[in-house]
Amino acid sequence: MRTLFLVIGLLALVMGLIWTGQGAGLITWPAQSFMINQSQWMWYGASTAFGGLMLILISRKV
Repeated sequence: MRTLFLVIGLLALVMGLIWTGQGAGLITWPAQSFMINQSQWMWYGASTAFGGLMLILISRKV
């Protein structure tokens, strides 16, 4: 269970950081992405990254 939480947490953290970067316009890959410069994706990304961080912390305590 620990490993599962850690892997899912790491994936969610990375995905959330990418979404946040795209929403802020810092990451412009792929060029046709609908997420670039869209502020709601900054919030979705930050929430996903936070959830991933919580899973990582939970995996360390279990």
